[in-house]
Amino acid sequence: MSRAVDGSRRKDHRKKILKQAKGYWGRRHSNYKTAKDAVTKSLTYAYRDRRDRKGDFRRLWIVRINAACRAEGLSYSRLVDGLNKAGVLINRKALASLALGDSGAFKAVVDRARAALEA
Repeated sequence: MSRAVDGSRRKDHRKKILKQAKGYWGRRHSNYKTAKDAVTKSLTYAYRDRRDRKGDFRRLWIVRINAACRAEGLSYSRLVDGLNKAGVLINRKALASLALGDSGAFKAVVDRARAALEA
């Protein structure tokens, strides 16, 4: 009976890792040992950053809203306080979109918040 020298499962696993390391620089794309470490680290970063992306977008929206608010003579925190007091439920993504694309509608939202603050 013939003896198996190199298993196909092992070869397939190595091929999978090297395929994931395609485009990496130097030995990281061709040497299994270094590619394995690089792929493991990159997958860890990808997992972590998929969660971080949510916070990054929230920060971006807040910066955009704050810039548009200050043009209307109100700070971001005062706007949010006014919207809460007015009972307006609108998320930051929608507010940032209004601030960027529809200044008239954003001005109406700011006026509503300002009126609630004064009352």
